[in-house]
Amino acid sequence: MNKYILVVLLVFITACKSKAVYVAGKATNKLSSDKIIENHYNTKKDFSTLYIKSSAHYQDGKQSQNVTAEIKIKKDEIILVSIRFLGITMAKALITPNEVKYYEKIGGKYLEGNYSALSQWLGTDLDFQKVQNMIIGQALDNLKEVNYTTTIEDQLYKLEDESKTNTKKAYFFQADNFLIKKEEIIQKDKQRMVQISYPSHSEFNKIIFPTGLIIDAVQENKKTNINIDYNTVTFNEDLSFPYSVPEGYERIFIN
Repeated sequence: MNKYILVVLLVFITACKSKAVYVAGKATNKLSSDKIIENHYNTKKDFSTLYIKSSAHYQDGKQSQNVTAEIKIKKDEIILVSIRFLGITMAKALITPNEVKYYEKIGGKYLEGNYSALSQWLGTDLDFQKVQNMIIGQALDNLKEVNYTTTIEDQLYKLEDESKTNTKKAYFFQADNFLIKKEEIIQKDKQRMVQISYPSHSEFNKIIFPTGLIIDAVQENKKTNINIDYNTVTFNEDLSFPYSVPEGYERIFIN
């Protein structure tokens, strides 16, 4: 998958650095999975729109790239991401509950389809809600739909999926506020692993968001890293979501 597609579809999170950073507590007393899940969802993420300016560094075994990203979100409805290099828009993605649209300036290509390409790369089925959860710092999946075993690892509460499938998922939470610290998706049969981690959290207008996002992916010994910094964020403003594919671009299909 093209590096701009990965950056556009995965640069989906931000925080305000002007507020004090939350310090993670240490998990000492074992809790039930139901209690951990309840406490995690009690951390509210109430907003109507979100505007983000961020910077991202992409690296794999062959190349390294620094870009900036502008993200506009209308909660539960639409996400627009614009990737820029040296101030020039290089790619855009428009994401709705029904489809993913994308185009890139280099090569003059565009994509229109569902979540299958990104789901295949990330190693888990994706939909709009899961992408939005990743943006706002909630667990990727609905934790209330699956049974989990509970342990303490690296002073974090760990929930591990009990389902007997080829895909194993684990979620790690801070002890004092039950914010998610990282989540892991592992498919041993496909030699595929993805870890999404949140280095720290901060509060802005009574909404707690991660202050950064790191994605480490391994697939058949090929490593990809996306490290994102968050520079500006505003909530509940009137936003527009302009998207149109330039004339002459060629449609691509990803199996």
